[in-house]
Amino acid sequence: MANSVYKINKGINQSIEFKGLKAQYIWYLGGGIVMLMILFAALYIIGIPSLACVVFIGTAGGLLVFKIYRMSNRYGEYGMMKAIARRQAPKCIKAYSRAMFIKL
Repeated sequence: MANSVYKINKGINQSIEFKGLKAQYIWYLGGGIVMLMILFAALYIIGIPSLACVVFIGTAGGLLVFKIYRMSNRYGEYGMMKAIARRQAPKCIKAYSRAMFIKL
């Protein structure tokens, strides 16, 4: 008998993939679901009707899953980190004086 219903593929030197999600996106989805559960509890404790809480959290959960899968497919395993690093690098470096180069 199998240990699990879900199959997690991990070959030699390969990243973890689960139901199409690659690498760190599995953790992003898990963290998002935990945050949605905490938000549901907070809304319910505040006194918002339970049906409204379920509809709101269900919609937010659907959007979360859609966005995470889209990021996973668009960027891949390391692409999002590369895109963030590319945005943080300056487009050009301006030097108004030769002093910096003379001291080299």
